[in-house]
Amino acid sequence: MSGVRYTLVESNTTDYPTNAAQTFNRGFNLPGGAVDEIIMRLTFNMNAAADLDGDTSNIIDSLRIVLNGETCWDFQAQVAAADDAGPGAFGYLMNSLGRGRSTDVPSGDLAATDLREYYVRIPVGRNLAAGISRMEYSLGYAALSAASSAGTLEWWVRYNPAMQTTTTLGAATTFTYTATTQQIVCRVPQNVPGTLAGVFIQTDSNDADEITDIRIVSQSDFAMDVDMWRLLNGDLDNGISAFIPGSSTTQQTYVCEAVGQIFIPLYSLSLKDDLRMQVTADAGGTLSATPVITSPIAGKPAPAQVQTQSVPTNIADAVLDDSGAQN
Repeated sequence: MSGVRYTLVESNTTDYPTNAAQTFNRGFNLPGGAVDEIIMRLTFNMNAAADLDGDTSNIIDSLRIVLNGETCWDFQAQVAAADDAGPGAFGYLMNSLGRGRSTDVPSGDLAATDLREYYVRIPVGRNLAAGISRMEYSLGYAALSAASSAGTLEWWVRYNPAMQTTTTLGAATTFTYTATTQQIVCRVPQNVPGTLAGVFIQTDSNDADEITDIRIVSQSDFAMDVDMWRLLNGDLDNGISAFIPGSSTTQQTYVCEAVGQIFIPLYSLSLKDDLRMQVTADAGGTLSATPVITSPIAGKPAPAQVQTQSVPTNIADAVLDDSGAQN
């Protein structure tokens, strides 16, 4: 296979959000090859447009993706709520890894304002063995304000032999913080090669920034204001886009902060130690720190499973043996 190729690998009419929090677990086969990214397309009809105040990523509570037994994506939101009118935690994280990775189709471009059409492009960068591979996912939704109907969830795979990095979203480390300065250690996976591209920090408050300063111990001798980090990661220059119906139904809305959460770029920090931070807060709560790990693509797709012992066969010898002519 050469060049970019898109393949629809799964479609169902059950795994969509409604007015009760729920989690869906499903697995399916997919062709092997150079899997650059996994694309999720979600559509559903709401009872009313106001059943979801912000972008659809606000109700993505969790997402775990496993490819051939390897967990390559492990997301858990601290806050997921349909009444949040700002950017969702999941969408903010995705778009911190590249603009346009989490996007709603503006409702003004759809047949009805209570219809949602949502896309996610998840970078994985895995060379899967030729033949049949397997993907398992666990997808959790927060509740909508009212029941929904006519939903569809599709999973697509983009194959791209020119992909350059493998991306892994590690499991989050949670920490209870107080209104003081404290040291936090974000554990990083020991069995995943690569370096830290960044860390995603969330708090359990989407009403105010309770974290005021963050110091990455290995990269700074001083604590840095959270708005300074927003300058460094591009957020402050209206770097966050989200579909916010209260602002516009015909285009994305651009904002300069995602309250209660921040993505900190780490510029390929090595994994020789866990990530150590000093965090200052003006209130108490719970935060999580989720590492984003990247590594260069190494080699070509792994070969399919093969046997290691040969089984020589010779029909002429078998006929001779059975004939007894050599006896």
